[in-house]
Amino acid sequence: MEQQKTDPGQVILIDKPLTWTSFDVANKLKYGCKFKKIGHAGTLDPLATGLLILCTGKMTKQIDQYQAQEKEYTGTLVLGKTTPSVDLETAIDAEFDTTGITAEQIQEAAKQLTGDILQVPPIYSAIRVNGERLYEKARRGETAEGVEGGIKSRQVTVSVFEVNTDRFPEVDFRIVCSKGTYIRSLVRDLGLLLDNGAYMSSLRRTRIGNFRVEDAATIEQFIVAHRAALPDPLPTNE
Repeated sequence: MEQQKTDPGQVILIDKPLTWTSFDVANKLKYGCKFKKIGHAGTLDPLATGLLILCTGKMTKQIDQYQAQEKEYTGTLVLGKTTPSVDLETAIDAEFDTTGITAEQIQEAAKQLTGDILQVPPIYSAIRVNGERLYEKARRGETAEGVEGGIKSRQVTVSVFEVNTDRFPEVDFRIVCSKGTYIRSLVRDLGLLLDNGAYMSSLRRTRIGNFRVEDAATIEQFIVAHRAALPDPLPTNE
């Protein structure tokens, strides 16, 4: 039987479910669809949902191109409380009085975090410092201040930071930003600008460049469709 030639590859749009890591999704598709080579174009945190782009075969050479594209997110932040991870991965560690915070002040804080800004990534992130990922240091109890060499700031571009305060102290938001922007850092910094605290309770990536989450499949939908399209369908009892 003649061996199949090199996989020309494809671009796959997946709506990542809650609690799955981006690696989990790539691994599931690799074994579920028998892909020899697969990678994702931009990590999405386990507690975030939404658009994840994956490339297979020769299309993996395009990953950097997709990673560099503009991204859009929607989500909710909560004022008056903080967590070490700035999301629900860790427990609430401080509470603040939100009395007196106005919708106008929240709008102004979001405005200050719009444009070309310097941002310090959260300590619960996958950035490597001295050869180790920051979240590994954080889970041992190290703080941002205690990281040897410090966590370096980076310039990012936030072109849109819309906030809706109708459910205060929960604040719904929509953010459009450049590659490398940490939404949790924007949430943390908005709380600090208000002399208060904030954490992110939900996050969904809705767009990467021209790719939209509405056009994405669930993991199972993609695997079923991929197997059905094969000349010799793969067994389903794996």
